[in-house]
Amino acid sequence: MNQIPLVTHHTETLFDADQMVLSMGPQHPSTHGVLRVILKLDGERVVDLDCDIGYLHRGAEKIFENRLYPMIAPYFDRLDYIAAVSNGLLYVETVEKAMGIEVPPRAQYLRVILTELNRLSSHLLWLATHALDIGGFTVFLYAFREREEILKIFENFFGARLTCHAFRIGGMTYDAYPEFEAQVRAFCDLFPKRLEEYETLLNENRIWLGRTVGIGVISAEDAISLGLTGAPLRGSGVDYDVRKTDPYECYADLEFDIPIGENGDTFDRYLVRMEEMRQSRRIIMQALDRLPDGPVMGKVPKVIRVPAGEVYHSVEGPKGELGLYLVSDGGTKPYRLRMRPSSFVNLGALRKMAIGSLVSDVVAVIGSLDIVLGEIDR
Repeated sequence: MNQIPLVTHHTETLFDADQMVLSMGPQHPSTHGVLRVILKLDGERVVDLDCDIGYLHRGAEKIFENRLYPMIAPYFDRLDYIAAVSNGLLYVETVEKAMGIEVPPRAQYLRVILTELNRLSSHLLWLATHALDIGGFTVFLYAFREREEILKIFENFFGARLTCHAFRIGGMTYDAYPEFEAQVRAFCDLFPKRLEEYETLLNENRIWLGRTVGIGVISAEDAISLGLTGAPLRGSGVDYDVRKTDPYECYADLEFDIPIGENGDTFDRYLVRMEEMRQSRRIIMQALDRLPDGPVMGKVPKVIRVPAGEVYHSVEGPKGELGLYLVSDGGTKPYRLRMRPSSFVNLGALRKMAIGSLVSDVVAVIGSLDIVLGEIDR
């Protein structure tokens, strides 16, 4: 009978291996939520990367199929909870497009003001957490200071600070409160000086430049191929913004520029968002100056029934193009409702952007994508 050896000698141990696998997240704060990034490393250098998502999945798109159209709207506030206003606008506009509902001009201008304020609050949170990831604690405090002023306006308007909900199919339930215009103008008058403070801290800071310049580079061709939108796409030099290419609400009547980068790195994505905040302020001021009088709710049937058929609609959210595909069978509930979440699509470029970088660079690249896992997992 053959004897089985008691001891097996391995020629390679863990520490002799050339590569190792490291799990970053889902609890790690630098992953900006419940995201697990599986890194294959050669020392500190990333040789491969994969994203493990789904920890925050709530089955929202399936829930939509079992709710009446008006009941669905608040769910969108809880997808990208940092951009609840923009998500809510996407939903009501999609239903309005499918039903052919005309929204009153005053409601259109108020919607634009509120969504651009939401873009500012989203970018400020991005700047605060992105800087904190890289080691800039002062910027975190400064950006939250300004974001707090926007949240106060939201609290007065919506009755909530984060999951804000005021849009309805056909317009808005409530008109602006009496002090709304004055408070928004006061914020917009102060904001340019605050932006200069952020840039004074960061633009020529050698630590910031060392952590962002040349990090996470992606070419315009690759960005387009991977379906990137928002600042990650414009940072690579691609001039694409839904507000310009397919205007909605009153954007066609307003003047604003689309900032683009040159190098497609983390620093360019930072510069693009900083200029976007200036352009959002510019849009808000124009909308306030042109804000018409009149009703804020259009003619809407008491029972919402979307005609049978299908429709796709998109808006420019703070993180990129937000799309919604609606299929109706003519009833009071959608047959299918599927999102094109910008964070989900943009996250698909992380592998391309991070391979060859250091582990610490992965943190900076994830921050430059500005993802929210509630929207990714849905």
